[in-house]
Amino acid sequence: MDAFYASVEQLTRPTLRDRPVLVGGLGPRAVVAAASYQARAFGARSAMSMAQARRLCPPAVVLPPRFALYHAVSERVVDVLRSMSPILEQVSLDEAFVEPPALAGLAPGDVEAACDRLRADVRAAVGLPCSVGAGSGKQLAKIASGLAKPDGRLVIPHGTERDLLGPLPVRQLWGIGPVAEARLRKIGVTTIGELATLDVRDVAGLLGDAVGTTLHRLALGQDDRPVAARTDARSVSAETTFDLDVSDLTTLDAAVTAMATAAHRRLTGAGRAARTVTVKVRGADFSVVSRSESLPAATTDLPTFLGIARRLVRTALPEVAVRLIGVAYTGLSGQAQEALFSLDSPAAGHPSADSSAAIPPGPPPPAGSPQPAGSSQSAGSPQSTVSSQSAGSPQPDGSPQSAGSPQPPGSPPWAGSSQSAVSPWLPASAQPVGPLSRPATGWRPGDDVEHPTRGHGWVQGAGHGRVTVRFESRSTGPGSAVTFDTNDPQLNRADPLRSLD
Repeated sequence: MDAFYASVEQLTRPTLRDRPVLVGGLGPRAVVAAASYQARAFGARSAMSMAQARRLCPPAVVLPPRFALYHAVSERVVDVLRSMSPILEQVSLDEAFVEPPALAGLAPGDVEAACDRLRADVRAAVGLPCSVGAGSGKQLAKIASGLAKPDGRLVIPHGTERDLLGPLPVRQLWGIGPVAEARLRKIGVTTIGELATLDVRDVAGLLGDAVGTTLHRLALGQDDRPVAARTDARSVSAETTFDLDVSDLTTLDAAVTAMATAAHRRLTGAGRAARTVTVKVRGADFSVVSRSESLPAATTDLPTFLGIARRLVRTALPEVAVRLIGVAYTGLSGQAQEALFSLDSPAAGHPSADSSAAIPPGPPPPAGSPQPAGSSQSAGSPQSTVSSQSAGSPQPDGSPQSAGSPQPPGSPPWAGSSQSAVSPWLPASAQPVGPLSRPATGWRPGDDVEHPTRGHGWVQGAGHGRVTVRFESRSTGPGSAVTFDTNDPQLNRADPLRSLD
């Protein structure tokens, strides 16, 4: 899919269809999750800091992600792909491989026709463009789809693989990042063709036996890796980067509670249980400390997870203020064995789940100080906390993002920019959008709104007791903007999916 998140926003908010759009967090540390092609013309890119992207593209409309909506569109695209081929490997919400048996042995022209039909079917199903690449292996198909963007197709006929790959930058190959690129540049290798001419033993000595051998074969256009369904995610996590570094422990407790709860929603939405809870804390000096604790059996009990997360965060706090905090669940299982006693219950000697002072206010404990009674950690060594992430991703229901600076109306105290991780093709039903009601403290730009007579709309701007809503959806075409009092009782939060159909 082309500029997927931004394209979905332009599809469901027709006023934005020809305008530059940036999707991502709203805080000063936020990152761009997607940039429309109109925004890319200014130099804005995904994974760029939102502040830099806004400087490069002053006219851009900045919107928070709506992942429930992106999941719904992705599922429809996958349905189209499955109708073409029973063999499908979904890489992310906006990318997948298929290996249609009907295309085996066909001439390049016939494959091109099949790719064009696929693009037309996707556009008919979801109203969005996509780019399709075809080749003798996954590496070639991926490179071809990238070269075909936007809204195009490229088929690499057998026997022409090295001709196409040769002049491309070596970074185009899967598995070559900045470090490997720098090592290759030192010996004068900057293109895939130059890598292919090296002796495989030299590449293995430079990049390692396994990686070097694989990359050399890919540079030669040889890729026999099968297209196969991805396995389930090994972890489910959520983390938040604060707008300003935080040392207030009550705020940190609220954030860890929100992250544990957000990850729990994804865990149960995917029908999984977890055995291990991990807390990650990044200090203002960018030091990272992780603490984990494992249960005797996998569970889905939220109070148990909350109790462990709150306890572990005390053992992970740095001497400096905190920049990021996250919670991950690992040891995933399809079956849960519920705890006899919640580890977060007063009977177990820990604060209740709804206590706002579960971590009492005050300075962080000095290094080497005794841990609170009942605390525990497994080995105390840093642990991996995330299996997959989508950068800068506020939750669909407006749940936690960041802290410390003035926030848009309707945001929680830590709202700004967050990250969450889960299997990237988790169904939209596992991404709850929260109660459909008016936010208690106001609205933020990008919120979905429902009005009893004007229908579905979205917030263009809010402040000074007023909110401007543009009433439109995919089916209505560009709509009109109307300004209301922030507390107008006829304005209610809407399900983002209603903007799609």
